[in-house]
Amino acid sequence: MTEDKNQVDQEYENYLKESLDHIDQIPSYPEAKQTEFVKIGKSMARKTNIMISLAVLLLIVPIMTLATYLYYGTDSRADRLIEVATNTIYVTEPNMSLKKLDVEDDIGFFSMNVTFDVFKRVGKEDYKAGDYDIRFLLGQAEFPKKNLLLDRPLAENPSKETGVLFHPDAIMPYSAKDGWDTLDKLPDGTVSEIYVSFNHLMDPRELEKSLPQNMELRWVAVDTGLEKAQVDKEGVPITPLGYPVQADPETWSPFKDGDNQQAFLDILSQLKKNEAVAEKVARAKSLSIGSRLDYIKKHEIKVYGAVITGPTEELRKLHDREDIRAIKMGEVKLWNWE
Repeated sequence: MTEDKNQVDQEYENYLKESLDHIDQIPSYPEAKQTEFVKIGKSMARKTNIMISLAVLLLIVPIMTLATYLYYGTDSRADRLIEVATNTIYVTEPNMSLKKLDVEDDIGFFSMNVTFDVFKRVGKEDYKAGDYDIRFLLGQAEFPKKNLLLDRPLAENPSKETGVLFHPDAIMPYSAKDGWDTLDKLPDGTVSEIYVSFNHLMDPRELEKSLPQNMELRWVAVDTGLEKAQVDKEGVPITPLGYPVQADPETWSPFKDGDNQQAFLDILSQLKKNEAVAEKVARAKSLSIGSRLDYIKKHEIKVYGAVITGPTEELRKLHDREDIRAIKMGEVKLWNWE
């Protein structure tokens, strides 16, 4: 058995020697050639990594896109967010409207951009007041980018000093005659928009009936219990809440049926459920929708201010009304009252 083991060892040593002799006979490559081989190997590895990364990206992009469309498409989430944004304009921006058929949306990776134009009625015509660009990251709205084309835009950050509609018990930061002086200096043959503050709360229907025929009541500011202080419970400035008075003939408008008071309440109920979005879209960063809606339901709709438009010479006649506390000038345009 020992002889067999010695024979195996001898055969192994012979095989090892032959292998080493064979390796010695293999020609060696120059150092430059070896370096070239290393570079080629690195290049091939790099290209392989790039191809794998591209393949992964090509798989991820359609998956992310599909996931985003599914998110915004589920339960009509995109339509709801757009509706919340546009309805916020109706009830927080006096005498401002939009054409919903012209609202555009662009869905990206987990985001959606919504753009639309806004309009103001001055006299008998709707004038483009500017445009909004609102970006949503999933369901969270960012502050809108605005491009306003108004001569007298409202303050971007409302405060007691920059208000245009004042509750009868609120302190006004300007003289009551300032607005009338400006209106008197405007030439005849123009049409104007004025913000009117009353010295007592009024029923909106009675207000509309009391106005002369040669002018139009466009928007009313509703008493919600916070207008006297002009701030919420935390001291943050609020914006007026109100609604357009005239029925909107557009079939998509929330005010198309003519019952604008009920449409206003319905919108507030919607905004209460989506207040984070509404507060990003509105100029004021506190809306306090819940408490203000409860107040309106308890006390019914009473208004303290309004937006009125018409021929400038006709609007001057409102100076004779004893129930008007003050006015503030809005936009002025050339004659279009036909």
